[in-house]
Amino acid sequence: MNKVNLSEIEENERLSPKGKYQRFVKDISVALGRERYSLDLTKRHPFDLALTRIPKGKSLCPYHSHGAETELYLVVSGRGAIRDRDGTTEVTAGDAFLFGPGEAHQLTNAGEDDFVYYVIADNPRCDSCYYPDSGKFAVAKEGPEYAIVKAEEADYFLDEE
Repeated sequence: MNKVNLSEIEENERLSPKGKYQRFVKDISVALGRERYSLDLTKRHPFDLALTRIPKGKSLCPYHSHGAETELYLVVSGRGAIRDRDGTTEVTAGDAFLFGPGEAHQLTNAGEDDFVYYVIADNPRCDSCYYPDSGKFAVAKEGPEYAIVKAEEADYFLDEE
């Protein structure tokens, strides 16, 4: 059995250049041996678990939808504002919610204290993201990074024949 305590897991920060987006994450699945970028399913785990903390006045990331990923959330503490296609819903400790592929969402801290939650995601290796507000896509490429592209809709056969 693999076992880890949250106190032993490093908390990693991600901050956008202008500071609008900020999060701190403890990657529990990685601490339990998941190889983050491996394509070998025996090294990936069937899902990932992370503890995420969003500071006051910040959002996790821009409004987006995943092409293949499903995410399940459980709020631990604080208040969050969850944006989806129907508007914004406030969540607090004990609330759980789910977003499947193609369901755009954004998580923002809506309170005075840190907004803390667990997220369980199936994290398919070849997931992509679409950002409706900016028309961008994050497309998987070899390695840990995504290619961020901004494109216009085109005919399927454009430049193909």
